[in-house]
Amino acid sequence: MPVRTQRTKVQTKAVIQSEEETSSTQRGLHVSRRFTRPEVHPFDELEWVRRTSVITNPDGSVVFKMEDAEIPVSWSQLATDIVVSKYFRKAGVPNTGSETSVRQVVKRLARTICKAGVELGGYFATREDAKSFEAELTHLLVNQKVAFNSPVWFNCGLYHEYGIAGSGGNWYWNPKTGEIEQTPDSYSHPQCSACFIQSVHDDLMSIFDLVKSEARLFKYGSGTGTNFSNLRGRQEKLSGGGTSSGLMSFLEVLDRGAGATKSGGTTRRAAKMVVLDM
Repeated sequence: MPVRTQRTKVQTKAVIQSEEETSSTQRGLHVSRRFTRPEVHPFDELEWVRRTSVITNPDGSVVFKMEDAEIPVSWSQLATDIVVSKYFRKAGVPNTGSETSVRQVVKRLARTICKAGVELGGYFATREDAKSFEAELTHLLVNQKVAFNSPVWFNCGLYHEYGIAGSGGNWYWNPKTGEIEQTPDSYSHPQCSACFIQSVHDDLMSIFDLVKSEARLFKYGSGTGTNFSNLRGRQEKLSGGGTSSGLMSFLEVLDRGAGATKSGGTTRRAAKMVVLDM
């Protein structure tokens, strides 16, 4: 006959603890280096050069100019003009006032994302995996093998690297409370998504709430889209006895708001999508 064995409470506790430890170590990512080496920083593998970036209108007038920007030699002049004019932070950077090098921009992104993974917990199996992740991401960005959307370049790391806070007024999910909360500033919880779909109701206040929401998204470099099909047409009756001025009159207001807002605080225009069922 088979012999039955019984675990003591101590043995059972030890097994449970061992299983929990194994589960904990399996939660995080193991990041293997594919492009980098621990002893060499990705920046040190590149040749760098100082360039001038100039953006002009068709008539030759200068829209933007920056001299002595530090850029990898492998980057084209077009790539130089884009990163310098659009993605370099132009104010509030300690010591230099503005970002003057691609090194600063890439470091701002890679280090902030890595630190978030460490501080939130569970993303990396070990500290070495976190270091590998930061190095690999740095390599991919500085060598133009990957690129984030514009809001990431605009917003990510401004608070964490430079202490730039901004005026606030946005929203974020607080992992500690499990609730959606208003941010105390603009950049401690940066807006990094590029595209938003928002709803609107057949109500005057809802329409103007949308104007405010769109302006907030445009401010940080994102775009927005809305289906306006549920708004009543021109001359349709209102509950107060009058008639509606119609969808087009409100779309003009929203369009003017988008046109007046520089997306991400740069010369980039706001992106807006209007949908109407036919």
